[in-house]
Amino acid sequence: MEHESNTFDELHMTTAKQKMVSVDPTDHKKKHSIIQMTDGVLIPRKGDGHVLNSWRITFFSALALLAFLVIFLPHPYRDIFMVVIQGTPVTFQATILAIMGAIVIGTLTGLGSVSKRRWVNMVSGVYVELIRGIPLLVQLIFIYYAMGRFFRIQGMVAAVVALSICFGAYMGEIVRAGIQAIPRGQMEAAIAVGLSRSQAFRYVILPQTVKVILPAVGNEFISMLKDSSLVSAIALSDILRKGREYISRTFLSLETMLIVALVYLIITLLLSRLVGMLEERLHKNG
Repeated sequence: MEHESNTFDELHMTTAKQKMVSVDPTDHKKKHSIIQMTDGVLIPRKGDGHVLNSWRITFFSALALLAFLVIFLPHPYRDIFMVVIQGTPVTFQATILAIMGAIVIGTLTGLGSVSKRRWVNMVSGVYVELIRGIPLLVQLIFIYYAMGRFFRIQGMVAAVVALSICFGAYMGEIVRAGIQAIPRGQMEAAIAVGLSRSQAFRYVILPQTVKVILPAVGNEFISMLKDSSLVSAIALSDILRKGREYISRTFLSLETMLIVALVYLIITLLLSRLVGMLEERLHKNG
């Protein structure tokens, strides 16, 4: 009976782990493979030769094309680039503030999803299902225009709130899966040595969860950077908004969107590599 219980626990933990993006740098040495489904770009690691080579080809090709257009075809590409690049501070500001908010909301939601209190589970579940069922653009417009009538919300505040609430639901599922991927014995051992359940979560479970969910959080950050282009709908001067303003003046839509696409591509690929390096260092340091 005890053997059957242990087998069920192992099967449950294996299933939970397979729901997460693989974070083990030695995964390529194992026989099994995990299908990765993500809206973000693949995170290149040293062990992933195919992904890393694909990343290099894509990144340096995009960088070379952008440099060629800006240097050898200054009119209109250099002019477009100088206008579009002015929107990067707004894009990064909205993305960084929103990912911080999403991590806070996601952590609370994830903890609520594994809580033993039924009403807490219910609240977390309703929040996740509600937010994931509404498109981000609809949430953004609703918060800016509808809620703005009562709270006088400014553009940046509306963008950060909408992105935080939307991605907080996805982050909550990532945190929940990360917590469930930690063996139950960790919690039992922590309680056995005298820690309370909250202390065990804080000092034992959560630090291990961070290592598990880091790649998924990195992908969410990259996805949020791309989806931040939607803030142009509320007249926030991000990269896409600057490009649209240039099009309205010159009608050079193809040229402008090409530069906008290259800028977004280079930024997301660079961030994906940084996330991969951070993950490698985290695993190396244990």
